[in-house]
Amino acid sequence: MTSALTLPGAGRLATVEPLEFPGSQPLPAELDHLLALRVPGLVATRRHIHSHPELSGEEFETAALIARELSLAGLNPRLLPKGNGVICDVDGRPDGPVVALRADIDALPLTDVKDVPYRSTVDGVCHACGHDVHTTVLLGVGMLLAQLADLGQLDGRVRLIFQPAEEVLPCGSLEVIEAGGLDDVVQIFALHCDPNQPVGKVGLRVGPITAAADNVTVRLSGPGGHTARPHLTVDLVDALGRLVTEVPALVSRRVPANSGLLLVFGHASAGTRYNIIPSEASASGTLRVMDRATWDQVPKIVAQVIRDVIAPTGATVDLEYLRGRPPVTNDARAIDILTAATAAALGPEGVAETPQSMGGEDFSWYLEHVPGALARLGVGRASPNIDLHRPTFDVDERAIPAGVRVMVQTALRALAAAR
Repeated sequence: MTSALTLPGAGRLATVEPLEFPGSQPLPAELDHLLALRVPGLVATRRHIHSHPELSGEEFETAALIARELSLAGLNPRLLPKGNGVICDVDGRPDGPVVALRADIDALPLTDVKDVPYRSTVDGVCHACGHDVHTTVLLGVGMLLAQLADLGQLDGRVRLIFQPAEEVLPCGSLEVIEAGGLDDVVQIFALHCDPNQPVGKVGLRVGPITAAADNVTVRLSGPGGHTARPHLTVDLVDALGRLVTEVPALVSRRVPANSGLLLVFGHASAGTRYNIIPSEASASGTLRVMDRATWDQVPKIVAQVIRDVIAPTGATVDLEYLRGRPPVTNDARAIDILTAATAAALGPEGVAETPQSMGGEDFSWYLEHVPGALARLGVGRASPNIDLHRPTFDVDERAIPAGVRVMVQTALRALAAAR
């Protein structure tokens, strides 16, 4: 990649400067040259997806676009039963192993406030987590691997999984698994955008790299009444206050200190007027915990603590505890493959350590069935550095070819290791 990319957008030009990766190894069969030719189209595809986001479970147009692009590359994609996700095998040597690569394709319910030509055209929906980049990277990987397969240089089958509904419960990964997405797969890999790493870096970690994440909703009820006579009724506003302030600390006291448990209520609601004690109140939030053993125990702990806190108020409690996803726990051998692949794709300096985060990722459900690993792809912009899940989130688009190179090298090394 030796020249800048110039793409039209909203009456002005957007330029993406290519990167060189000192110490990197060339991809086989002159795929580097093919990738350089493909980058303008990939960036344009990312921008189209970014400007036309779809919420979890509604990714029908995105899936159709993915299927069209893969078909143009000579592949045979198939839609998931609901039509909002895609599975596509790149068929190499028929007696070889099957390795899977996964991208998530859904967007978030946030308003895009960026001043860019590819700003979201859908009110209240935007790609604020980088799933448009994940999707584009995997499309690029499919195009390059299809070329290798045509040349008879692919030592097995690579399954491309474009998964819906990563951002919600129930998880889209479970739909993929039910649809046979892991049939015959021996290893699975994924990338996730990391704005805290610059382009050219990939964050790697053996063991847990994310936290478990569950949804907790508590509904309180009582007879209601007048604020002048709280002693004649159940004061649900008082009960709700105790719930959101006391329960998180008490739950954390029931588990080991190093479990990293974090219970945070993001929504609380009670009442409509200053002089009426309501008959209904509710609060909802997420519970996150770093280790699997504690995650297995927390539903019972949370239920008991909530009952204990609310019992003195006289309120009736209805608890909805929705199990989300366990921690993503990276397999050591899979990380060895990713480490070698990253060094080959981006040079030795591309390999970076990364901490375990409190974020949740439903890639973990795949790892309940087959070994694999999730890596963090550096997409950080020089300024400003914007975190995930913000309406201003954007990426350095030079991360797209970097991610393609990493995942192509990963697939090839995983196939070789599984022979």
